[in-house]
Amino acid sequence: MGMREVVDAVVLGLGPGGEEVSGKLLEAGWSVLGIEKELVGGECPYWGCVPSKMMIRAADSLAEARRVDGLAGSATVTPDWAPVAQRIRAEATDSWDDTVAVDRLIGHGGRLVRGSGRIVGPRVVEVDGVEYEASRALIVATGSSAAIPPIEGLAGTPYWTNREAIATEQVPESLVVLGGGAIGLELAQVFARFGARVTVVEAADRLLVLEEPEASESITRTFTEEGIKVLVGAKAQQAAHDGSQFTVTTTAGEVTGEQLLVATGRRVDLAAFGAGALGVDDTARALPIDERCRVVGVDGVWAVGDVTGKGAFTHMAMYQAELVLADLLGHDRPWASYAASPRVTFTDPEVGAVGLTEVQARAAGISVAVAVSDLSTSARGWLARATGVVKLVADVDRGVLVGGTVVGPSGGEVMSALAVAVAGEVPLVTLRSMIWAYPTFHRAIEDALRELDA
Repeated sequence: MGMREVVDAVVLGLGPGGEEVSGKLLEAGWSVLGIEKELVGGECPYWGCVPSKMMIRAADSLAEARRVDGLAGSATVTPDWAPVAQRIRAEATDSWDDTVAVDRLIGHGGRLVRGSGRIVGPRVVEVDGVEYEASRALIVATGSSAAIPPIEGLAGTPYWTNREAIATEQVPESLVVLGGGAIGLELAQVFARFGARVTVVEAADRLLVLEEPEASESITRTFTEEGIKVLVGAKAQQAAHDGSQFTVTTTAGEVTGEQLLVATGRRVDLAAFGAGALGVDDTARALPIDERCRVVGVDGVWAVGDVTGKGAFTHMAMYQAELVLADLLGHDRPWASYAASPRVTFTDPEVGAVGLTEVQARAAGISVAVAVSDLSTSARGWLARATGVVKLVADVDRGVLVGGTVVGPSGGEVMSALAVAVAGEVPLVTLRSMIWAYPTFHRAIEDALRELDA
């Protein structure tokens, strides 16, 4: 038997959720040991939401400047990637250095072990031959990684995942994006607005296949207008790189590009951190958890974030971190409800959604009513020359919304009104009788409510 150290809590993975749990337990007087094989803070601040939104903000500013013509005179725009790359390094990532986050953990009295942790027994994690036992709680927050499809010829080529795309100091002349989900579409539009010739390849029959068809149609139309080539129903079969260019063979023909971005989703690898030692099927897609984020059937183990399969979002990891802390520290709060889970795709126009789509609601056996309003026909949409839609999904029997989608300028912000309505189960009669400010984008929600037959 090797060395073993005992602490109150071991946190396996220090992304946003794991970091939050660690800090609050330390404040409560627990002894906490965090294990992280990469950067403390996880995907979000270094390769995900924070730097990508810096890129998106820069790309959106170019698009706004190009809209001056016809509205306020004329403007000439010259894209320059250098300030974007510099800002990502200086302001978002500290050149991918997590010293500040590490110092924050240690400053609160925590300990950090660098390495790949593997669960080897009840509340016991091994790293490089040393075992760490959690006497009170083991929290699993191991996140997810880019899912790379088994495409012939892809392995060994210098393709990008989101990480290489975020870190690039140059915009490629041309770019092929495999995957029409949120990550692929956000980055596709960014690089296109900075001058790259972009082709998006999606195996499904539409972009954003997990969202409403109306959202897919709106984004496809915008991408086409901006010169982004969209191929749907196109499965990638083979990839090759000749030293200067990628060639991807799909069921819809060949596409070429100087660079290839693989954005075909995220995956959780339970076997990699020894989930089988907990008695969990390590080939499953996620750890099974209850409403307190306790791993089902396992004493003293909790899980937060992507590894739980409840949505690969920073806000989900933080929500679950608060649930774990409430359970461990005895705080009084409602336990988990995922009925009003929000999500935003930060394209332009943005796609903000909450709760169930129409397809999901019907599959759940709900008596469904839907309504769609055209954002461009609202007063604010007309004034701004904006396009988009609002779609509502209602439960007729209960008289409440169970889902909603807003596509348009600041769609994620406008969606917040629907998130409150879904989470609070606000009666439709109340929503219809509200005063909706004029002229606003959110007034398009009122337009959809009028059309809702429920």
